[in-house]
Amino acid sequence: MNINFSSNYEIKQFIAIALNEDLRDGDQSSLSCIPALKTDTAKLLVKDHGIIAGVELAQTIIEMVDPQLEMEVLIKDGSNVHPGDIVFYLNGKTHSILKSERLILNFMQRLSGIATTTGIFVSAIEGTSCQLLDTRKTTPGLRLLEKWAVEVGGGKNHRIGLYDMIMLKDNHIDAAGGIEKAIALAHEYRMETNPSLKIEVETRSIEEVMMVLSSGHVDRIMLDNFNSNQISEALALIPSQIETEASGGITLTNLHEYATTGVNFISVGALTHSVKALDLSLKILK
Repeated sequence: MNINFSSNYEIKQFIAIALNEDLRDGDQSSLSCIPALKTDTAKLLVKDHGIIAGVELAQTIIEMVDPQLEMEVLIKDGSNVHPGDIVFYLNGKTHSILKSERLILNFMQRLSGIATTTGIFVSAIEGTSCQLLDTRKTTPGLRLLEKWAVEVGGGKNHRIGLYDMIMLKDNHIDAAGGIEKAIALAHEYRMETNPSLKIEVETRSIEEVMMVLSSGHVDRIMLDNFNSNQISEALALIPSQIETEASGGITLTNLHEYATTGVNFISVGALTHSVKALDLSLKILK
C-alpha cells in the first residue's frame, strides 16, 4: 500500500482531529513557562529493538503543526532500529515541537509496534511459499495506517474493508441459508455489479470445503480453525487455481508448521489488534 501522507485527505483529516483533541485552545503547559519565540532542537530516540514506521507520517504532522519546523531524517521507515538510535532531529519553535510531540509518539510507537510484530511473524515463515496477511481487526480510524505498517514490516494486506472483496463468513452463510445458496447469490450479485470482485468463503470443516468446491465460482477458500493436518487434508482436495488461506488459532509458536503445509496465505489478527508499542521518546537537547 503506497500512501502519500502529505496529500492524503483522509489521513490529514484524522491528524487534524487528533491535534484538536489534544490542543483545543492551546498547550497551557508550554504557554505558561516557555517564551513564544524560543527555539530548540529535539531528537526522536529509540529505546527498543524493532522496525521503525511512521517517519513520513511524522513529517506530515510537523508540516500541519508548523511548516517552519525543520526535520532531519536519519533513519527511514522500514529500517531495523536499536536502543540509542536517533531517527530524526527537529529544529524550530519549542512550542511547535511540544505541540507535535505526543501525536508523533502515539502514532509512531503503535505503527512501529505493528511493523515489528509483523517482521517477527514474517521471519517465522521465511523459506516457505506462504504469505502473511493482516485482517480487519484494526483500530477504528487507523486502518489505512495500521495496514500500511503491516506492509512496512514485510506482511501483505488482506481486503482493506467490506467494499473490496466478497468474503462469506459464518454469519453470512448462516443468514443466507447455507454455503451453496450464499455462493450462488454472491456470484449472481458479482456478475450484476462488479465482475472483478473476488469471492472468498470461510469453511469450518472438510465437509464444508467439499460443498464449496461443488458450488464453484469461488476464488479463495478460508480454512478456519483447522489444525495443520486438516489443512494438508483440505489442500489435497482443492485445485491449484483456487487460493487457500488458513486462519484462527495460529500463533508465532505454530506459524511455521502451518506455512509448510503449502497453504497460500495465513491471516493473523494479532498483527494489529494486540501489539506492543515500540518504546520511543522525543527529547529536547540540553
